[in-house]
Amino acid sequence: MNKRSFGHIGENSAAIYLEGLGFEIVAKNFYVGKFEIDLIAKNSDLLVFAEVKTRRQYPDRHSPYGRPAAAVNYTKRKNMIDAALRYIHENKEFCLELQPRLDIIEVYVDPDDVAYRVLEIKHFPNAVHR
Repeated sequence: MNKRSFGHIGENSAAIYLEGLGFEIVAKNFYVGKFEIDLIAKNSDLLVFAEVKTRRQYPDRHSPYGRPAAAVNYTKRKNMIDAALRYIHENKEFCLELQPRLDIIEVYVDPDDVAYRVLEIKHFPNAVHR
């Protein structure tokens, strides 16, 4: 399985997770210029821009890649903010009543399952700030 397909497993799981919290998914893999927003979701009050990081979870050791949220470095955070601001600017009428928030969602999957069954989802609301 290639990296992109593996990432889509996490993004789809994160979308289902957000829907379970009462959010409606507005867009998946939305590009603003060269920057991508994995998920855009809304409820009656919030417009959430989510970065989803998926990792294999090994029961006896940590992932060799570390915590997924740690991969959202300064540059990625800045790009998320820029992309979210551009999305809001281009969709003013839709976004006018909603409070924007930038979240990180970690998805852990079973490395021994061919379908990469999701083991755990960790959600960090409002994890990215200016």
